[in-house]
Amino acid sequence: MDVKIVDTTLRDGEQKAGIAFGVNEKVRIAKLIDDMGIYQIEAGCPAMGGYEKESIKRIAGLGLKSRISSWNRANIKDIDASIDCNVDIIHISIPTSDLQISSKLGKDKKWVLDRVKRCAAYALDRGFEVTIGMEDASRSDINFLIEFCGAVSEMGIKRVRYSDTVGISYPRRVFYSVKKLMQEVPVEIEIHAHDDFGMALSNSLGAAEAGAKFVDCTISGIGERAGNCDFLKFMQVLNVIVGMSRAPL
Repeated sequence: MDVKIVDTTLRDGEQKAGIAFGVNEKVRIAKLIDDMGIYQIEAGCPAMGGYEKESIKRIAGLGLKSRISSWNRANIKDIDASIDCNVDIIHISIPTSDLQISSKLGKDKKWVLDRVKRCAAYALDRGFEVTIGMEDASRSDINFLIEFCGAVSEMGIKRVRYSDTVGISYPRRVFYSVKKLMQEVPVEIEIHAHDDFGMALSNSLGAAEAGAKFVDCTISGIGERAGNCDFLKFMQVLNVIVGMSRAPL
């Protein structure tokens, strides 16, 4: 089974304490990642403006083989910033767990569904490929995730990101959730794992074994808090132990 790597070094990787890339550094890193044959580079968050937006614009204009994506909250202002950068893929992220819907958004599930559909439609209508991120998916009700994926799938969204946002899941749970979503809804799954309990690599592998076609990684596993799935370690496990392979560009 082939998996495609989404490198998020320039977005989640830079959220590691003490790391701040300059524009030229970001451009150079993007070129090096592209040289490795990575399918997709998550270049950052255009809505931050300033040098962040400038670097994303420059990376998107390099003509790399890797597809360039941007990370956005579920609001039109964020999406407009990404459109201005002319990225290949606009990723829209929104909480799906009861805890984060309540504490982070102060809203309910109906609002989440309405909001993500409105934002996705806005980007799709402007000709962009759109992927959707389910923040805190590992603490979300599986039935709501099925409903959520079904709603965006009906709009033509082909890929959703299953995010273990606080790094609290484990391989068996991830395997079950990914398998269940793929059985119930015709979507491709992307796994985004954090390493708070040392499970980013094993959770990413569990998702891939369940059928996830996209795996988020960073160089050396850098990322917010304890980090993300380490690209090199994941590839070693994938090729040497499991016998899967990385899909070509």
